[in-house]
Amino acid sequence: MKHIVILISGTGSNMAALLHAAQRDRWAERLGARVAAIISNRPDAKGLQTAQAAGVATAVVDHKAYDGREAFDAALQAAIDAHQPALVVLAGFMRILTPGFVAHYAGRLVNIHPSLLPAFPGLHTHQRAIDEGCKLAGATVHQVTAELDHGQILAQAAVPVLPGDTADTLAARVLTQEHLIYPRAVADLLRKM
Repeated sequence: MKHIVILISGTGSNMAALLHAAQRDRWAERLGARVAAIISNRPDAKGLQTAQAAGVATAVVDHKAYDGREAFDAALQAAIDAHQPALVVLAGFMRILTPGFVAHYAGRLVNIHPSLLPAFPGLHTHQRAIDEGCKLAGATVHQVTAELDHGQILAQAAVPVLPGDTADTLAARVLTQEHLIYPRAVADLLRKM
C-alpha cells in the first residue's frame, strides 16, 4: 500500500478534497494508496479535526518549538518518515522548506499554488493578478523543488478575473478549482508509482 502524508497549516480544505476523492474514487482498491497521516505545523489547525473525524492519524510538529528551519524540518521529516510515505502532499502548508528536506523527498513532494505558475510565486497571488490586470488567474499543482513555486507543473486550472473582483472573491473561485485539480493530479502521480 502506497502511503500519502498530507501537510497542513490551517483549515485544510484541499486536504478535505483529497480525503473525499480518496474515499469516493476508492484509491485503496484502485490505486493501492491511502492517506496515512495528516501533519500540521500549527496545533490549532482546524484541518486536524476534519482529519480525525475521517479516521486519519494526525500529528503536530509545531514550528514555534524549534530554533530555526533546519531543526523544524528535521523533526517534521522524522514525523513524516514514520509513515513510510510514497507521496508527501502540501495542502495549505505555510512553511518554506529547506533544500535538504526537499531533496529527501525529491520526486515525492507536491504542492498546490493559487496562481498560474510561473506567474506570481509566493504570497498575495490574487491581489497581484488583479493589480497586473490579468484576465485569467488560477491554480497550479507542481513538484516541489528548492526554488519556491518553481517545480515541474503537473496540472493547472484557470478562472476569469471578473470586473470588480477582490482578492477574496477571486480566491474563492480559484479554490473551487483547486479542489478539483489537486485530487486528479495526486491520483495521476499514484498511478505512475
